[in-house]
Amino acid sequence: RGDFLEQMLAERPGNVVIISGNNRRKTEYIKACAAAGLHQLVDKPMCIDQKGFELLLEAFDAADRNDVLLYDIMTERSEICTMLQRELMQMEPVFGQLVTGTPDEPAFETESVHHLFKMVAGNPIKRPGWYFDTTQQGEGIVDVTTHLVDLVAWECFPEVPIDYKTDIEILAAKRWPTMITREQYRKVTRLEDFIPELKDQLDAEGRLPCYVNGQIDYTIKGVHARVRVLWNYEAPPGGQDTHYAVVRGTRANLVIRQGAEQNFRPELYIEPARPELTVPLAVALPRAILSLQEKYPGIKLEPSGEKWHVFVPDRYHVGHEAHFGEVTERFLQYLVDGKLPDWEVPNMKAKYYVTTTALEMARQTP
Repeated sequence: RGDFLEQMLAERPGNVVIISGNNRRKTEYIKACAAAGLHQLVDKPMCIDQKGFELLLEAFDAADRNDVLLYDIMTERSEICTMLQRELMQMEPVFGQLVTGTPDEPAFETESVHHLFKMVAGNPIKRPGWYFDTTQQGEGIVDVTTHLVDLVAWECFPEVPIDYKTDIEILAAKRWPTMITREQYRKVTRLEDFIPELKDQLDAEGRLPCYVNGQIDYTIKGVHARVRVLWNYEAPPGGQDTHYAVVRGTRANLVIRQGAEQNFRPELYIEPARPELTVPLAVALPRAILSLQEKYPGIKLEPSGEKWHVFVPDRYHVGHEAHFGEVTERFLQYLVDGKLPDWEVPNMKAKYYVTTTALEMARQTP
């Protein structure tokens, strides 16, 4: 039914809207709800191209005029290793200062690897046919990268407003496809054939080039960052989605790894920035972890060769689904407070400026 938005706005069954699903017209819905004076909790991404970004700016203006909240669901801020990485960055005896970095060795570098086909709770995943249409889902460089770009600002400049007009510079961006055969598409969607919208995109062998991979190199307040997202069709036997994030300080590098060695669970490591810092870190780290134990009881420091591993009890690894509840709790508290933290809106604008500007640059790069 095509009139669901109009009917919802006419009936107004409440004052908070949760928006998720197909991204093609999502930003239109966001603007309409903001103009109607409704609070919104929105699944990422809020927009998937430059035109959508301009519309999103208008939506934020409407939300401000109508004194309503507009907030996206950034679940990765609730991941325990990311939280600890951010905390340790603020401890000068351990981390030192955030380095400026270079294009070849950014201060913050993060990559996530995902799979279009996978097993979820013992069952093969089922995705809608339009999921592979990037005009509806959005390309990889504007979808999952939203989380990664969010974490760069959230960790490197905690609670600091970012002005996308002056604080961000996109240095390079690239995108490339994962080729999908008809049989692979059928396996994921349970549809017999590609949907009509995808037919004219097929190559000579009948494969769909799905632009789900991308990389963005940029600076934020002069600090170099790189985010990279990969979507393979299927993980190798025994494999799962992986994540990597390193933030470089003058005294230590804080590294999150989530690969086979970690049994595909995020683990946090602390590595000396230079060999001569190993001994000073050995002194500073136990004190730092001791102070963090007040907030996170049970975490421990474990020597691991030339580096240290932060042991995190199982109770903190609550899983991705639980993070949605934690984001919702934050949003509901903001509703009670009547406002978002001052830095949230400018940083949402900056985040989507990065992803959508990078997409335009990547499309123009051979």
